[in-house]
Amino acid sequence: MSDRTDPRVTRTTGALRQAVVELASQRPVSQITVAELAERAGVTRATFYNRYSTPLDPLIEALYADLETGHRLEDRRRAEGYPGPKLLRLAISEVADHVERFGPVYRNALGDPADRGVYDAMVRHFNDYALSFLARVAGRGLPDVSHQVIAQFLAHGFAGAIKAWLSDPDVTKEDLVDAAVACAPAWWAAAAAAPDVITPPS
Repeated sequence: MSDRTDPRVTRTTGALRQAVVELASQRPVSQITVAELAERAGVTRATFYNRYSTPLDPLIEALYADLETGHRLEDRRRAEGYPGPKLLRLAISEVADHVERFGPVYRNALGDPADRGVYDAMVRHFNDYALSFLARVAGRGLPDVSHQVIAQFLAHGFAGAIKAWLSDPDVTKEDLVDAAVACAPAWWAAAAAAPDVITPPS
């Protein structure tokens, strides 16, 4: 039986994700030991090491899983015909909502010089999302330049904007969304609303 269908694995994964989010909300994940995480989750250290190497691993899984929920919602809105500018703003708002839900986790991680794991994972996620988006909308008015460079530029910029929001109590979530929308390339919103084109087999 695969990990995807084994309910024991599902329960263990869920327990570890919940436990590490709880602990990482109290202090940086770099300061969490495997022993205390396993104890909080109600599993053995051996069980932990069967799936992960460090507490950062299940934490990133938990954060990515929540982000993916927002991306699926974006896909449904696109299929329903939402206009590009509205799609863009809603997509950015979904990410902001995610960061707000996990605010203590992000603040603890971003405030710890010894812990870049969460920030680096955020950048990787946005980079992968941007590359996927660029591949999907290829040929729809995109600039003829390196997609990898575009993706890295956008990923680091958005992650940096989130870091600025979390670091300054005077910056609101709405400020973040407004700034990110203002900085988004015009071609992104135009391409975002276009329905996916399925090329028929030759």
